[in-house]
Amino acid sequence: MSLDDCADALREHDPDRFGICLMVPSAARPRLLTLYALNLELARAPLASNEPLIAEMRLQWWIERLEDIGEGKAQSHELLTPLAEAWGPRAAALAALAEARRRDSAREPHDGPDAVMAYVRDTAVPLAQFAAEALDGPTAATPAIAAQAEGLGLVNWLAALPALQGLGLGLWDPSPEALSQIATHAHQKLTEARAQRRHVSRAVAPILFPGAGVKPILDAAPKGIEVLAVVQPSEFRKRLALGAFALTHRWWI
Repeated sequence: MSLDDCADALREHDPDRFGICLMVPSAARPRLLTLYALNLELARAPLASNEPLIAEMRLQWWIERLEDIGEGKAQSHELLTPLAEAWGPRAAALAALAEARRRDSAREPHDGPDAVMAYVRDTAVPLAQFAAEALDGPTAATPAIAAQAEGLGLVNWLAALPALQGLGLGLWDPSPEALSQIATHAHQKLTEARAQRRHVSRAVAPILFPGAGVKPILDAAPKGIEVLAVVQPSEFRKRLALGAFALTHRWWI
């Protein structure tokens, strides 16, 4: 997978992050493209088999290859080769993104809102922090980046919940009360990020892009999973949101 292949994979399967990559300086693009392409592969890996052991082995393979890059071992792989070129030994740290996905291999629903929040904190926040590193983001922006990533991660999880339930990765009890707790926490984290927006430079803003439909999803969550299933933003709204962001770089909600 060359950088062009990474871009093609994101364009098809993660268009928001593909759009983000187009907004950053060209020098930072290889790191961001390979990071997001890796995240896409790690999200898929535990879902590639219904056998938990096999699914976890797929994740372990990625972890070991990233550790190999950290040790300077040459890679001959469509994604790992450009990732090694972009990140060098630092790629070993990206194994944390795979570790956070281990629970997905078991196909077990979350016990409740706190478990969902912890899962999102372990997956979405490190990804955003590595993305900020790729852009040489200022240290002062770290709290805002973490808060925005957690808030948006929860929003995205809620948006995906109807599909996640079918995969066994949702909630044991997807009650309106539980979904309301998750939505409330997401709103709190987004508010926290907005309060610190003065610390976020324009160069880092793209990785905080909120996408389309955040407010409708937060409003729909307390009404139940059936309502969540029908408030997904259209492709037109997604493109419109990305276009508006490209003009304003306003990431806060």
